[in-house]
Amino acid sequence: MERRLIQIAKILSTVFSPLYMPILAFLWLFFFSFLRMYPMQYKLLVLLIVFTFTIFIPHFSIGLFRRLNRWTHLQLSHREHRHMPYVLTLLSYSACLLLFTRMNTAMFFRGIILSALAAQIICVVVNIFWKVSTRMVGIGGLLGIIIAFSDIFMYNPVWPTCGLLLLSGALGTSRMVLRQHTLSQVLVGFLIGFFCSQLFLLFAWI
Repeated sequence: MERRLIQIAKILSTVFSPLYMPILAFLWLFFFSFLRMYPMQYKLLVLLIVFTFTIFIPHFSIGLFRRLNRWTHLQLSHREHRHMPYVLTLLSYSACLLLFTRMNTAMFFRGIILSALAAQIICVVVNIFWKVSTRMVGIGGLLGIIIAFSDIFMYNPVWPTCGLLLLSGALGTSRMVLRQHTLSQVLVGFLIGFFCSQLFLLFAWI
């Protein structure tokens, strides 16, 4: 039973990487809001840009950095080893935001990337003296984005909110089961992601 619980926790931790949250937010926008009326070519272009700068480049650069230092995934998760992965991710997200600005995309597109960028900057600062769960930052940010969109586009977010809250609980539990984080680190990470997305998306819309 304990072994199965650990396996489930590992699967949840792998599937819900914090790097996947921005593209999940864009998928939600393009297929579950009125933005589904956008031309498919435009949606695919935006999704490709988001995938490249928020998933592919960070994964590739962090993986290369880990191999050069001959660290395991567990060693990379140590607080003192997390600075460079944060920096590499911040640079890639900043490039994505700059490209969206040059393309003159909608402000709430940039708001998604900006909120993720702000949350990561906070994590970098906090990581100097403490460790927070970046996976919970990601899931909290996704929940905040969906609730912010409900205010912007005037729809009822009850079901996706309930689903994400349950998923957040499962993900936070998995991080504690794997002994990667404490309860306080899980909760603080969730709140960082949630409030950053709320603040920057609603501000971007104004």
